[in-house]
Amino acid sequence: PLEEGTYLAFGGHLTDLLETVEDIGHLARVSRKGMAIHPLRALVLAESRGLDTQGDPQWRELRERFKRAFQLQAEPPPGLEAQLREYQLEGYRWLMQLYEAGLGACLADDMGLGKTIQALALLLARADQGPSLVVAPASVVSVWMGEARRFAPSLEMVELGGLSGTEERRRAVEEAGPHTVVVVSYGLLQRGDSASLLAEKEWNAVVLDEAQHVKNHLTRRAKAVYGLKARFRLATTGTPIENRLSELWAIFHFLNPGYLGGLEEFKRRFILPIEQYGDRRAKRRLRRLVRPMLLRRTKAEVLDDLPPKTEINMVLEFSPEERALYERMRQEAVRAVEGEGAQEQKRFQILAYLTKLRELCCSHRLLGRSKAPETKLAALEELVEEVVAGGHKVLIFSQFVRFLDLVEERLKGAGFRLLRIDGSTPSAQRTQRIKRFQAGEADAFLLSLKAGGFGINLTRADYVVLTDPWWNPAVEDQAADRAHRMGQTRPVTIYRLVMKETIEEKILELHRRKRGLSQDILADAGRPGGLSLEELVALLS
Repeated sequence: PLEEGTYLAFGGHLTDLLETVEDIGHLARVSRKGMAIHPLRALVLAESRGLDTQGDPQWRELRERFKRAFQLQAEPPPGLEAQLREYQLEGYRWLMQLYEAGLGACLADDMGLGKTIQALALLLARADQGPSLVVAPASVVSVWMGEARRFAPSLEMVELGGLSGTEERRRAVEEAGPHTVVVVSYGLLQRGDSASLLAEKEWNAVVLDEAQHVKNHLTRRAKAVYGLKARFRLATTGTPIENRLSELWAIFHFLNPGYLGGLEEFKRRFILPIEQYGDRRAKRRLRRLVRPMLLRRTKAEVLDDLPPKTEINMVLEFSPEERALYERMRQEAVRAVEGEGAQEQKRFQILAYLTKLRELCCSHRLLGRSKAPETKLAALEELVEEVVAGGHKVLIFSQFVRFLDLVEERLKGAGFRLLRIDGSTPSAQRTQRIKRFQAGEADAFLLSLKAGGFGINLTRADYVVLTDPWWNPAVEDQAADRAHRMGQTRPVTIYRLVMKETIEEKILELHRRKRGLSQDILADAGRPGGLSLEELVALLS
């Protein structure tokens, strides 16, 4: 608006440029001399078409450094005992460019595309610059040790959790030098003594594997990660956005602190417009900001030889007895929510009831009932019988360890050979059971979604059964991709067992929404805690 009734209209291209400048410098101090921006945002500013930027010698030096870095075409390092696929070589070169530019990188390739070997190639290529640190889930630490021995044998790998005590760990960290890679689990990292020990060390590179584990920036785990000092920071994850955009901010806060601004400002400029209103301009601007430091390739894009994957939702109907039990519990939940009480108290009640309803969908015995049919268990047994009779192997996932107990009891009684991994399985036994399954020693592998859903290769199976849908579709995708990954030669079929007209069908509706958010932001480039009270109540309808 200029004067009363008079307006100046900006064209679309100019508006885009102005919004780009605002995104890049919105935390800046603006003066007559110009605008102060975060140094790392210079890369985005310099790449914006239609903008002519001028600056002082430091600005020009920064642009030249970026230019030189992104012209680098590194060859695979000597000592790498692997032939990188074309897209892996491209990923390795991209990592090397960001290393030289001083920018943190998020390698967000689809599950099963070899993020570990691309990261190992980078660590090997720059091993002479100092020691590196890999932080991974406890279940994946052994995978890192095995992959390094196989593909980068010249690296000295130190598994911190395998050392006997605090003093031995301290000595190992202090003595770590060039060509040494220390591997630590998230659980050990966040312990007070380990957190301070690792934070004191100057690392050449820090790799966060399955980086979605730091999606909540307020946790002790995330704070321990943010306290690490490194020249180069790398996050590897197939799911940089699982539920909400704040998770992407948390990862970038580790990679390039301050690059996306503070969380409150990020909420105002991106989270609220995108998550609440589906603002396309905000999505486009966020993609522009993260694109230089985020690389994501899908299997469909890069693997011509990967066999097809078929997903089937097997919708089952309760018996009358099971339906009565479920409906009684649902109505009890509705009455509890309609009563007096604070919102947080109601939220807690709803979450507790939702868990009970999900358990009832699996088996009423999980809630102590014993005189009704078990539709899901019967359907699972029939499905496994058909799969095994056809000469196939099957992975069976559940969120509920107690339901795995019931599955194990039923399938063993039917004569099937079983192996199992859940959160209580020691690391050495995990590795041994995976090898046994890959060698064909079992018909079915029972896995808890959390302990067996990522970081392991189970390509001997070509069938996957997800017995109970989880709130987060990315976690389910991770689990299914234990079988559908490089090395698989047969088509993979994924079954979801879903009880009709229950909370399970509503969870699948949530899946569609969450996948849409992730795809929107990652283009070109669980739990229900994120739902409002009204959305949680709607799940009980």
